[in-house]
Formats: sequence, structure tokens, C-alpha cells
Amino acid sequence: MNKYEAMVIVRPDLSDEDKKTLFKQIDEAVTKNGGEITSSGVWAERRKLYFPINKFMEGIYYLAAFNAPAAAIKEVRGVYKLNENILRVLFTRMDTK
Repeated sequence: MNKYEAMVIVRPDLSDEDKKTLFKQIDEAVTKNGGEITSSGVWAERRKLYFPINKFMEGIYYLAAFNAPAAAIKEVRGVYKLNENILRVLFTRMDTK
């Protein structure tokens, strides 16, 4: 199991209920593929983007730290790409030293 962080940029026009549902789906995608969430939460609320993504100039940044096998990242990325409320995702493998 490796340690990872996922920075997810979410559409800024979602209602509070939709955001809670989406954040739950983001965490569930990791756990369903053999991972374990260590921490997660909103990193920045409605932050301005440097360039438009899908015609949005702002986004909500959600940060999730988790442990998962390397093969799970490909599956999780595929799940995130299918969700139209997720604008961008960046996975970072944390140093194990």
C-alpha cells in the first residue's frame, strides 16, 4: 500500500447538498478500490482558477489523503473522469521515507 493525495477541483455552482454527496462519492471511489482514506476535506472554497476549465473561472478544491495499492489509482481516476462535477484531478504519491 502506498500513500497518496488527491487534489480534486469541483464545480463551484453546486448546492451544499450536492457538494456533500460529491465529496462522499470521491471518498467512496477510493475505498471501493481497496484504499483507505486517512483524511479528507475542503482545502479551498471558491478559489479563482488561472485559466477557464469547462467555462468555469472558479473551483472548489477538495483534498483527500489515502493509502491504496498502485493499481487502484487507475481505477479511481477512471471513476473521477466519468463524473461531470469534477473539473480536474491531481494524484500525488507521498514519499515513504
